Formats: sequence, structure tokens, C-alpha cells
Amino acid sequence: MTALIHLLIAITLFCTPLAAAPRIALEPCPSEITVSGAECGTLEVFEDRAAGTGRTISLNIAVIPALSRSPQPDPLFAFNGGPGGASTDLAHMADGPLRRIRQERDIVLVDQRGTGDSGQLACASDEPDSLLFFPDAIDWAVDQLKKCLDGYEADTRLYTTPIAMDDIDEVREALGYDKINLWGGSYGTRAALVYMRRHPENTRAVIIDGLAPTDMKLPLHMGNDGQRALDMMWQDCAADANCAEAYGDIGAKFDSLKIRLTRNAKADDSRGLVHFKDPRTGEDRSLPIYWEGVAGLVRNALYKTELSALLPLIIDRAYHGDFNPLIALAEPWADVAEKMSQGMFYSVVCSEDLPFISAAERRASGDNFVGTFPMDLMARVCDFWPRGELPKNYHDPVATQHPVLVLSGDLDPVTPPYWGENVSGHLKNSRHIIVPGVGHGTNYGCVPKLMAQFIDEADATGLDAACVDKLQRPSFFTTALGPEAQ
Repeated sequence: MTALIHLLIAITLFCTPLAAAPRIALEPCPSEITVSGAECGTLEVFEDRAAGTGRTISLNIAVIPALSRSPQPDPLFAFNGGPGGASTDLAHMADGPLRRIRQERDIVLVDQRGTGDSGQLACASDEPDSLLFFPDAIDWAVDQLKKCLDGYEADTRLYTTPIAMDDIDEVREALGYDKINLWGGSYGTRAALVYMRRHPENTRAVIIDGLAPTDMKLPLHMGNDGQRALDMMWQDCAADANCAEAYGDIGAKFDSLKIRLTRNAKADDSRGLVHFKDPRTGEDRSLPIYWEGVAGLVRNALYKTELSALLPLIIDRAYHGDFNPLIALAEPWADVAEKMSQGMFYSVVCSEDLPFISAAERRASGDNFVGTFPMDLMARVCDFWPRGELPKNYHDPVATQHPVLVLSGDLDPVTPPYWGENVSGHLKNSRHIIVPGVGHGTNYGCVPKLMAQFIDEADATGLDAACVDKLQRPSFFTTALGPEAQ
């Protein structure tokens, strides 16, 4: 018996320990996730991680298994943007731009606390076109958000990025993974940077696309970054013979439209009314249209160059009195807005961003087509939204030795390349690739192949990125049928 005990002790002390057994039960995902083989599960975490007691959150998790029979042990965790997007909504990417990575690695998607099916802090709007048609859109939005805040059981101070990234690391451990790779888009880049800084020993390699780092201070730069993208579009239209012939000085028409709508909205007569067909019902309607809503639609369209290719046509039609195409521009974003967690958005922005904007910065932020509306709205909301605590030096640049691939779209209206340049300057083992002809999100052309090569090698120095130079802005529509006159 004594010899047996000694043998057991020797095995315990000298054998290589086995990885911890996964403690998340996975089963086939619900029908909303259509990727083959996807399995879903949940993990209960404390809302107050520091206290370790009290209310819990059931984190929603999807694991999309590698296609290889002998996969690599380090999966890719993908983080959605927003803030407020659910990462399980990215499942389709496993059959798209992440498919090459999925060949050898699992893809793991975790709805960040407060999003998707992880205790979503929803605040759905009954009036999706409110910015277009409401004269007092800020007051209306504030009233909606106050009602939502009063209805939450959650402590909204506890939905900041650092706390959420500690959730992610608990999921990693519970699934039995040692090191993981990260992909983040938009706000997801902030999430990835924060995870990398808080859990460096568990991070292997990182891809960040469309940089929104901790020092961005939303919404301070939204207007100027949007104006940059808009100016580039007007310049490209002027340089395109077909676009220039069809629309003339489309930038001047846009400015004229802004003046007209701003003036007419102040009138108490029929001059302020716009006649159009409701894109959902086909019903004839006559309502005033407010510039803040128009600016928001234009800025949103600039995110994707496929959609912004329509903008000269849409602006020209509105300039000549046909607002139907402009109002229909809201439709592609209706589903996105419905899925976005407004409560989680403000829990992040009101803790991590807006309180750190100076009065001087705020005064200088409105000299662009977007104006001061985003700043005015978020400032009003953050006046009453509970504010969470942040780690010391949270806004300092992330500086680690991890291999990082930084991607920026040259035409991006919200996270243009200078953000990627700033971030990569502090990451000594990084490489910044600017992708021409694309806006927010660079998963075009050869970029998925470059991402897969980077994850395989955990090294960006050997990537041949010349292939991205083949990408260019899609041709502008000169008729409703397409870019060429029919």
C-alpha cells in the first residue's frame, strides 16, 4: 500500500498535467446560427466579478469547430463592434472571411455581457426613423433611454470593456483552451486590445480591423472622420468622368440641401414638408425631414463602399425634390439598429469615453456635416447614465510584444487609417496594412488570405500585402440600374 501511495505521488509531481476539462456543455446551436457544426452553450459569471457574489449573467457562447480532423489547439475568438453588437451575429464569417482560419482552428463567439443572449441591455425604438422626422429627437431619445434604464435589473456600471474581457478569459478557461488568437472589428478592436493587455499570457496573435482604441473618446472624432470620408467621395466622383457628367458638383448640391432642409424645418408651413412613399408600406406620406437624420443616413452609408456608390445618385435626387431613395437608405440599417444593445453602448461610452472629452474638444467637434448632434445626445444621456470604474491608466496605449496585424480601410468614415497608425506605433511586433477602396471593415479581396497566413505563422513580417492594391472603390451609380448609363 505504501509503495502504491508513493507511486501516485510520483505521478502527481512529475507527469505533465492534463489540460483542465471543459466545463461548458455544448449542443447544436439554434436555427439562427446556420454555420455547419456550430455548437452553443452558456457560462454563468458574476455580474460583479470583484465581489464574486450576487446577480449572475449567462454568457451565450458559440463554438464553430475547425474543419481539419487534427486542428490546432489555439482557436480564434472574434469580437463584434458597436459597442453593443453580439459576437454570435458574426457566425456567418466562419463560412466567409474566416473560413481559411477555420480550416485549422475553432472559431469561438461570445456575446459580450449586455449584448445578444448574454443579458442584453436592450432599448428598442418604436420609431426607427425618429431622427429623420422628430424635431426634438434628443429629448425623445433621452426619454426612451431613461425608461429603459429604470427597467433594467442589471447594474449598468459593471458592463465596461475590462470586466467583459475578464469574462472572455473565464470562457477560454472553461472551454479548455490554453492560448487563444483574437480578431476584433471596430469596437471589437478595443476589446481585443484590452484582453491582450489584461491577459497577455493567454494571447497568441491578434488581428484588429478598423481601430477604435481606448483613447478614441467617442463620439469626439465621429464628425471629422465622417467628413474626411465624404470629401474623398466627392473628390472621387469629380475625378470619374461618368459621375461628374451625371451629377456636376455633387458636393455643392449636398451643402445646398443641408441649408434648405435646415431652413425649411424651422418653418411652420408646408415648406417644411417632404412628400415620399413609405419604403415599408408604400403609403404616401408628407412629413418634415430634419438634417440630423439625413446626416446620420449619409454617414452610415459611407461605412460600406458598395452602399456609398449610390450616394451621389441619392443626393442628386433629393436635391431635385425626390426624397424616396434617401429615406429608403434607412432600411439597410434597421436590422442592425434593432440588434444593437443601446444599454451596453452607453455603459461603455459613458464610462470609457465621453467623460474624458474636454470642453474645448467638444466645442471644436461640430465643424462638419454631422454637426454636434452625436455629442449633444451622448452628453445628455451620460448625465444620468451610471458610470463604471476603470483601471488606472486605462487610456494609455496598449504596448505588448504580441504579434498583431492591424488593418484599416482607406475610405473608413469612423476609424480611418490614422487610428491604426497610432495603435501600431506602440505595438513593436505589429504591421499596419491600409486597404484601398474599402470603408469600415477590410474583408475584401486577398485580405482573408493574409489573415489566415498571419494566424498560421503568428508573424506579419512575411506577408506579401501587394495584393490589396488591386482593390478600388466600386463605380458610382449614374442611373438606378447601375454605374453605367443604360
